Amino acid sequence: MKFKKGETVIYPQHGACVVKGTKKMEAFGEKREYLILETVINEMTLKVPVDKADEVGVRPPVSPDELEDLVAVLAKPDPRVPSNWSRRFKNHQEKLKSGDVYQVAEVVRNLAARNRDAALSAAERTMYERARVNLISEIAPALKVSADDAEAYLDEALAKGVLKPEKKPKKAAAKA
Repeated sequence: MKFKKGETVIYPQHGACVVKGTKKMEAFGEKREYLILETVINEMTLKVPVDKADEVGVRPPVSPDELEDLVAVLAKPDPRVPSNWSRRFKNHQEKLKSGDVYQVAEVVRNLAARNRDAALSAAERTMYERARVNLISEIAPALKVSADDAEAYLDEALAKGVLKPEKKPKKAAAKA
């Protein structure tokens, strides 16, 4: 896959990144072409060997057409997740590492539902916040909106399922 300077791509653990260019560099006694990425979230620079970009999971962001499928994942009302904390945490970690936008959306949805029913542990809260930020950083370029608008979009999608408001039936009825 060819990436152009200025293009937005997704790096699995860091969300949206801007391609700054490529550079030939030597690492471990080997000269290689590296893709230089700057994360949108905390402006960190990442260097990925161009020939390993696919293997690492660097990919284009979700398209506007795919957002409907993403909302369907986020709006699923009662997700099934393991009740065992360590199994659930490991399962969510693997989904986040995959870099697949739908799996990241599942983690956000599952942890939002869990947070609704009981307080999240500190580790799960951190995971939830990181997954939300990564998802927001992917939704924003697809909709061509700000991070705040992308977050509102995410919250609306969650409100359709796991976060159905209980105290505001008028608002829910108006949307239906």
